[in-house]
Amino acid sequence: MRYFLIDDIIDEDMTKLETWLKEQELQSLIEHLYHFKLPPKLLTALQKEHVPTCGPFYMALETGPDWIKLELLVRAKAILRCACIAYATQEQERYMISYLENLLQELHIPI
Repeated sequence: MRYFLIDDIIDEDMTKLETWLKEQELQSLIEHLYHFKLPPKLLTALQKEHVPTCGPFYMALETGPDWIKLELLVRAKAILRCACIAYATQEQERYMISYLENLLQELHIPI
């Protein structure tokens, strides 16, 4: 699995981040796993075609005791296996890493 990892985050900042993620209702059914929905403009042609049956599409953020890990796999909410589930394109990857870095900056969490 390919992912973007940020570690050595202090307890106070992890609590702040997890609280924000829960307030935004991004939590999945699995504890410490959150969904960052991909904007429609960033979806591939196949993903756009599959929105009605497989979507919405997201990338998963997992939180640990002092780390966060953004999986670089675009997942589908409605299905586990499909051709539309694939590693992020360069554009999707750049967007989501930037989104995560900006979020941490807004929450005053140093990286």
